Amino acid sequence: MNRVRRNDLDICADILNVAQSGARKTQIVYQANLNFKIVKRYLERLTNGGMLNSEESRFYTTEKGVDFIDNYRALISPMKAMEMTQD
Repeated sequence: MNRVRRNDLDICADILNVAQSGARKTQIVYQANLNFKIVKRYLERLTNGGMLNSEESRFYTTEKGVDFIDNYRALISPMKAMEMTQD
């Protein structure tokens, strides 16, 4: 099996997707398929960048984070289409 590693943008998008309706750190770890050490670093980065808010131990994607997700999807959709035609 030829598995491709995720880059920082992929991981950030996964975390922001999970947190759109609010998520605890444990939910983010499991649903974004990460470990706690890595998640802590990304949560700090995304919170400091204004893409996540933290309220009562839950993380929520901000409007800036939703914009990031939209732009990310627009960027990768042509790439995914190319991958599908090559299979």
